[in-house]
Amino acid sequence: MNITNLFSSSVGKKFVMAVTGLMLLGFVVGHMLGNLQFFLGHEAINRYGNFLQTTVEILWPARIGLLVVVGLHIWSAVKLSLENKAARPVAYANQKLVSASYASRTMIYSGFIILAFIIYHLLHFTAMVQSVNLIGKDFSKLVDDENHHDIYAMIILGFKNPAVAIFYIFAQFLLFQHLGHGIAALCQSLGLKTPGYKKGIDMAAKVVSWGLFVGYCSVPVAVLVFGYGTEYVNHLKEVVVK
Repeated sequence: MNITNLFSSSVGKKFVMAVTGLMLLGFVVGHMLGNLQFFLGHEAINRYGNFLQTTVEILWPARIGLLVVVGLHIWSAVKLSLENKAARPVAYANQKLVSASYASRTMIYSGFIILAFIIYHLLHFTAMVQSVNLIGKDFSKLVDDENHHDIYAMIILGFKNPAVAIFYIFAQFLLFQHLGHGIAALCQSLGLKTPGYKKGIDMAAKVVSWGLFVGYCSVPVAVLVFGYGTEYVNHLKEVVVK
């Protein structure tokens, strides 16, 4: 398959969406493992965050590469959706939706909601825009004893607002549905989902997506429901917290 067919044919676009989806899955898994260092305490998560923020030779190529991958994934998904609608301009009189799961029928919509969440997440925890955290605190001023950005405190304060925590959990649920179908579709696009492996792949897709859902939701749930880390932020300087 040459580069022209890759971006012009339906098969090529499916291949682009599958490969970029696989890359994004790898990022989502890696990002979750990084987030779970929150449960190791403030020293672990702050040291991890400081390494990422100060290693610019890794940070910026990774950010630019991720932006390109996300752009290609969205482009291929939109193009394929439009091509499918154009090929079927009139809805079937007796449309059968039994074989098509709810997740598969709403992939394009959940994808855009997830994109909106990612933008909010970047503004919330990466750019640290004060107006979006809904508690009126400047996260950029949070510094630990080693003069590193106190990511541990930022996460706790960031999820103390129920609206923010619930929005994160809802977004993870959509991500779970999106990935549950996406992983199986990815395997099919790459020719791996043969009849003999179909059930195993579908089951593996559910296990992976549910694992990601639980992993990502564990942090906001721990903070919002169980008050995890409250004692730590209560000992921060009053000028920072209030």
